[in-house]
Amino acid sequence: MTDLAIQQLASWQSFYVIVGSSGAALIGIQFVVIALVANVRRLVTTAASISTFATPTVVHLGGALVVSAVMSAPWPSLSGASTALTMCALGGLGYATLVMRRARRQTDYKPLREDWVWYAVLPCGAYAALAAGALLLSTATQAAEFVIAAAALGLLLIGIHNAWDTVTYIVVAGVHVEDANKKKM
Repeated sequence: MTDLAIQQLASWQSFYVIVGSSGAALIGIQFVVIALVANVRRLVTTAASISTFATPTVVHLGGALVVSAVMSAPWPSLSGASTALTMCALGGLGYATLVMRRARRQTDYKPLREDWVWYAVLPCGAYAALAAGALLLSTATQAAEFVIAAAALGLLLIGIHNAWDTVTYIVVAGVHVEDANKKKM
């Protein structure tokens, strides 16, 4: 790796500290919110809906954290970072494909067009961009760094949107469940 490449990676350190820290903090908050909502609301939910909508949120936030860690590591060459990011991207694409299959199979909620965009299309796009950036890292370093950064930020924003979407759905669905239970009494 050339000194220029080392300097280029070093100039992104603050960006990845922010993205990685945000991803990690939001993962913790997601756990807390789900635990609190589970204690407050008596919702009927299944493992299928959790693995389709809540778990991917944690995975995408974790993806942003992993990309940030990989890009912040003191690699002796760009090929190691490229390999690690490619593996992360392929794992993410595989997982996003699994989530799409789960979304079709689960019966608790019929996903809307917006859900398909945020839970399937955008994550696949972010992981595909990450793969492209990772493969270009050694040959077109500066352009690849921006693509990788966009993918990491994309995963963070997808995670934020989906966490908010999940929490608001649980709150609204919980109100409907509580209203239905009150009417039965």
